[in-house]
Amino acid sequence: MRRTSFDGWPCSIARTVDILGDGWTLLVLREVFYGESRFDGFIGSLGIARNTLADRLRRLEDAGLLERRVYRTEPVRHEYLPTEKGRDFFGVLAAINAWGDRWLAGEEGVPVTMRHTACDHDTQPQVVCSSCGEPLRHADVAVRTGPGYPARLLERPDVQARFGVAPNR
Repeated sequence: MRRTSFDGWPCSIARTVDILGDGWTLLVLREVFYGESRFDGFIGSLGIARNTLADRLRRLEDAGLLERRVYRTEPVRHEYLPTEKGRDFFGVLAAINAWGDRWLAGEEGVPVTMRHTACDHDTQPQVVCSSCGEPLRHADVAVRTGPGYPARLLERPDVQARFGVAPNR
């Protein structure tokens, strides 16, 4: 089955989904942040099929989120470590976790808590404005085209309506 690619779309969400658009990929990254780095460790913690895991690790490596390193030479064994790009994805997983804690945790409470070791307190991640520090809420955010938005699409009426762009005349 051929996979749909969103790589060329003028949208960072679509491009990210192109790399991370299935549950296994996100769970592999979760395990990396929990400290797992070895193929058999992922198998044990996730119960994922070997071929599926190999595909997700290859995809994450190709996308530059994980780096494969040899940790044993006889036989050759690799570990998978987050790159800077991969480490930067932690905030996304933390935000997904916070949403799940709020909306999906049962009466028994949240399944995993995050402790901010710098201040030694449990924490709930928040997405905040980089300028004023206020939480970002949908009602308080307007979207507009950025410098990387394809000029050829700006003439489309649906794009003009979505982003409030005046047609070029």
